[in-house]
Amino acid sequence: MSSRDGLRGALTAAALALVTLAAPAAGTADATPARPAPAATAPRAAADWSAAVVDSTLARFTPATIGGWSYPVGLYLYGQYLVYQRTHEPRLLSYIKEYVDRFVASDGKIGQGFNSLDSMQAGRLLVALHHETGQDRYRIAAQKIRGRLDSYPRTADGGFWHATAAGRAHQLWGDGVYMVNPFLVEYAREFGDRAYAYDEAARQLVVYGGHLQGRDGLLKHAYDESRTAGWADEKTGRSPESWCRAVGWYSMAAVNVLDAIPADHPGRARLLAILRRLAAGLEKYQDPATGRWFQVIDKGDRSDNWTETSCSSMFTFALARGARQGYLDAGYAAVAERGLQGVLERISLGGDGRTELSGISVGTNVGDYGFYVKRPRATNDFHGLGAFLIMYEELRHPAAPERDGSRRGGAA
Repeated sequence: MSSRDGLRGALTAAALALVTLAAPAAGTADATPARPAPAATAPRAAADWSAAVVDSTLARFTPATIGGWSYPVGLYLYGQYLVYQRTHEPRLLSYIKEYVDRFVASDGKIGQGFNSLDSMQAGRLLVALHHETGQDRYRIAAQKIRGRLDSYPRTADGGFWHATAAGRAHQLWGDGVYMVNPFLVEYAREFGDRAYAYDEAARQLVVYGGHLQGRDGLLKHAYDESRTAGWADEKTGRSPESWCRAVGWYSMAAVNVLDAIPADHPGRARLLAILRRLAAGLEKYQDPATGRWFQVIDKGDRSDNWTETSCSSMFTFALARGARQGYLDAGYAAVAERGLQGVLERISLGGDGRTELSGISVGTNVGDYGFYVKRPRATNDFHGLGAFLIMYEELRHPAAPERDGSRRGGAA
């Protein structure tokens, strides 16, 4: 056995032992009826796949070459920020700052029109950098996103369109709730805009959930209020399939927002109901052979369907944190543990000693079943790397619940 193979085996064996997710304290406001809790596992081990992923990605890209202002890069770098919060390695924050400073001038000007929700996701980095550096340039840039929401187009019931372009008008995509609402609640915590932000974020998730969620708890990829898109059902306006990453975005955003809004917020009960129905659907459709979830979630019995890494990381995060925070009952921690083990089967060390994370769907529009299952599968795509870091950092946390959402910047 080579030293590299031995290291991979040691990392994987240790990582598989690191999930000990406890039930929330009795009597918490969001606790649900008890289900069997997972058996206790071995103590958390020292293996650190997050650090390995970050080191490998930083070796592959400089802040100048990692890509433009985009949500996949923003997602990855937010995951890197979570690793920084744990390790306090200055180089990790400096890298993020160098990337952001390519787009934000010293006076806070940022050359983005923010005419799509996708373009807003990397705004989380602006909030994080203001929190870490205190530099006003990041507040000014973040304020541009917040101000854009005042005039951003909406559906009749208040949902933000996915984008202002003609081909996206009147449409709600499950992806979109993650692109704006985690930023919004983090902006509120940092800059004191809670009265607007908490109401808006909860409202968006409830509106989107109302249009996208089906009887099985899963969400369809998108909804068209105008019913003019080729994929839109003429009665419901929904797209035909539950594409896993769109549902993954929604699941993470729901937990993010629940972590932020007050326990007595009027939108909380409806959001919890949506999340709990979704969690039941995810448990039902988790692949028993791998612990992962399929590209088209509810059609895993078809031979051309395949399990996808980024959404599996997203669902693992959402179920684990939901169980730990009391939004879901404790039994979902076992579902998350199976998800973690399945995702870890997709990570390895390459010949250069760097991490390789495989089985990641590339960026995807709305389509039918055949469209989704034929999407290319990439290795080290930022959708997957970012989701992996968010998942892994959550599962490294101690089991004590954090009821007040006070952990600054958590993927929650």
